[in-house]
Amino acid sequence: MPDKDAGTPRVFLVRHGETEWSKSGRYTGKTEIPLTQVGEQQVACSARIVFGKGKLIDPAKIAKVWISPLQRAQRTFELLAGKEREELRKQSKVETADELIEWDYGSYEGHLTHEIRAMRKEQGLDKVTQWDIWRDGTDAESAQQVTDRIDSLIKRIRALQAPHMKDNVACDVVLVAHGHLLRAFAKRWLGYPMEFSLSMMMEPGGIGILSYQHKNIDEPAVLLGIGFPAEE
Repeated sequence: MPDKDAGTPRVFLVRHGETEWSKSGRYTGKTEIPLTQVGEQQVACSARIVFGKGKLIDPAKIAKVWISPLQRAQRTFELLAGKEREELRKQSKVETADELIEWDYGSYEGHLTHEIRAMRKEQGLDKVTQWDIWRDGTDAESAQQVTDRIDSLIKRIRALQAPHMKDNVACDVVLVAHGHLLRAFAKRWLGYPMEFSLSMMMEPGGIGILSYQHKNIDEPAVLLGIGFPAEE
């Protein structure tokens, strides 16, 4: 980041670590699936590299942490923040946000993409093009519904960060959530519709970084997406 933008507020996207369903590619919405041992290691490795005093995610610079209510995200926050999590909670900087719950997959829950497409074909759907969640949504939550709840959170974030675009007061935000939801968040941050093709893959336990261009809240930008392998 250029020096002139070094104080620009940032939004860190933290994807939860691996679960048994994410490892196999199953769609995991509201089902409570714990992190695997590898998943915990993934988050712990990311934490050691990026979280802490003087590191990329510096607790002293955090204004708010919003976490999905699902246990895999809550556990990811505990592993990421480590001993700093209680201090952040004491400062009322940590909240659970329903807006960050994963896409509601409805009857597609626990299935693979090809299985969902086969199910929809049996229902007489998708006669011209194959099912795409970004365009078609699910039988429980449409792309527009996901858009609406993400936009409501973005509005809260920008209201929090707007007063500090140029005063260098630390105002970073951390979001701990899920694969589809965080990619959807990045699209909406940039003002794109859900069906827009945005190549931003986040590995389990990976970190995404969003910010603004030239300290202008009307010019959002995606800066980086990074991930760290779990130690053997």
